Amino acid sequence: MARILIVDDSRTTRKILKQILENIGHEVVGEAVNGEEGIARYKELNPDLTTMDITMPIVDGIEALRQIREYDPHAKVLMVSAAGQKHKVLEAMKSGAVEFLLKPFEEEDIVERIKSVLGDGSMLQFRT
Repeated sequence: MARILIVDDSRTTRKILKQILENIGHEVVGEAVNGEEGIARYKELNPDLTTMDITMPIVDGIEALRQIREYDPHAKVLMVSAAGQKHKVLEAMKSGAVEFLLKPFEEEDIVERIKSVLGDGSMLQFRT
């Protein structure tokens, strides 16, 4: 089970991600609504994985990613982006993101990306 921080300004996206992540056996240890709050929550919670929206108010996801990676070079950050932001995804990958997920996403996409980042050993079977 991984400890996961969700950083996204969309309450709906946070809710969907949390439900899916918990359904596959992970613990959502915190949520943040912008990059600034995400950086603070990362430092406070030290999660195994952070999902980070790219487009957010105050501090965007790419800058938050950079600051988190500066604080913890081993941080695992999975970027979440709306379709049509390919250049932003590339910038995020260059800044140290370990994986990305395009919105709107399917549950299988999330599971696959989490598996890719954390490795097969940490995945639990779906609860029914």
